[in-house]
Amino acid sequence: MKETSTRLGGGRVELRFTIWDWGIVATYAMALALAGWWASRKQVTNAEGYFLASHHVPTWLVVISVLSTTQSAATFLGVPDNSYRSDFSYLSTNIGALIAALFVGHFLMPRFHQMGVTTVYELLDARYGGMARRAAAAMYLLGRILASGARLYLAAIAVSMIIFLDVSASHIAVASLILILFGLAFTLWGGLNAVVWSDLVQVILYVGAALLVLIWMATSLPMDMAGAWQILTHASDAGGASINKLRLFDWSGDFSHPFSMLAVVTGLTLLNIGNFGLDQDTSQRFLACADARQARRALILSALATIPVVLIFLVIGSLLYLHYAGGDAAAAHFSGEKITIFMAYILSEMPPGLRGLVTVGVLAAAAINSGLIAMSAVAVSDFYRPWLERRGTVRDAGHYVLAARIAVILLALALLAMAVLCYAWQRYADTPLLEFVLGVMGFAYSGLLGVYGAALFTRRGSGASVVGALVTGFVVTLVQQPFFVDWAGLPPILKVAAFPWQLCLGTMAAFLVTIIGKTPAQCPLARTAQ
Repeated sequence: MKETSTRLGGGRVELRFTIWDWGIVATYAMALALAGWWASRKQVTNAEGYFLASHHVPTWLVVISVLSTTQSAATFLGVPDNSYRSDFSYLSTNIGALIAALFVGHFLMPRFHQMGVTTVYELLDARYGGMARRAAAAMYLLGRILASGARLYLAAIAVSMIIFLDVSASHIAVASLILILFGLAFTLWGGLNAVVWSDLVQVILYVGAALLVLIWMATSLPMDMAGAWQILTHASDAGGASINKLRLFDWSGDFSHPFSMLAVVTGLTLLNIGNFGLDQDTSQRFLACADARQARRALILSALATIPVVLIFLVIGSLLYLHYAGGDAAAAHFSGEKITIFMAYILSEMPPGLRGLVTVGVLAAAAINSGLIAMSAVAVSDFYRPWLERRGTVRDAGHYVLAARIAVILLALALLAMAVLCYAWQRYADTPLLEFVLGVMGFAYSGLLGVYGAALFTRRGSGASVVGALVTGFVVTLVQQPFFVDWAGLPPILKVAAFPWQLCLGTMAAFLVTIIGKTPAQCPLARTAQ
């Protein structure tokens, strides 16, 4: 049994991970291995079976798999940290998710299913040509490496604290490698079918663990509900200003607030459109549905299912605030490193056994197998296979399955490198974990949203303008990052806008660059643009 002590809110507490906790973690690993084996027992012989599970995934399982994909370690660790520091306004972002689900279900999924695509970027091939498709796929890969690497980094913080009892660059790298190996084990052989069934196990575990924590904390509070309500509705923020920590809607017009209602119906709606419809990591699940109607139903149910899950973690953050008597989250340190307050509580306050169960929840939320299978699909379907076809090379179906597995390994190494980079990036930006992970997604989404907006609603654009738009979206997002502003000596005002507004600016710029180009008159999809 390893143990150490750390400072939390001015005192020192002992941190222990007992044999009971390790036994629970080992049981989780075996259960996940069993789920992966069961889903992989039928040999995958072609790319459609590997990437889309032959369109045989039931709606309810698609919903669960999307929930697992979108509610990552950023939710498990970042959302309690957010409500501990702030209020419940993050819950209002689900309004943007519902708007996005309706939009994607009406405008994108019917086209994707009609075309029979494996990746969503094939639509751009039909509209603007192969160069546009490859550029969008490349931007997705870059953006997904950034976003999945950031999620992996968050999970690695927890694993490093559990195994090494510290948070250092070298141990973050080792913890990330462990999580990478878990992801590879359930992605290499069974493809998407294995991934969605392992997603089911993971969702049950991390939602169950969160409920256990909520019940434990609620029954341990040294106050009644009336007292708790009074404290939460008349709290103070870090600057001493009065704040209602149960506030659901932020009606302020402050562009530095990432979860205001104005941000919800603009930038956060765009973020969810990008996630549901243009990010292969999530949209692959909807492509695996039998038809567009089933995909539309799964989209709406996925958005609705997110609400109670997010609410659970927000309540945990409020209970943490009550438990620590409103102490400043910045006062929580682990071996000198600032950490998420929830992970500090798990290691220092939870009893043996229950601590192991909650740790399993963290590991379940940290799964990266969905990102690996999606990126592999893009690498093979949008790059490798078209390259072979242009050369006139004929390969059998099994060859592309092997290529997909090799791509999974290479992409896993890229995620490992990105997780280590995020260790320095997030510390420099000093951004809360949840905002950091969501903001990273804007690098790819800005360009993709602008390009698809032009493809769907205008008759403008060309392969060259698409490439320019994708680069523009990335650059506009980049120049608003604190590290770049400081490095380039740009005006500090560029650092003020929260990530939803960065996404709005990037999307608008990318759209304008896209419509500079003129679509060839013979393009069939150009004539159907609204």
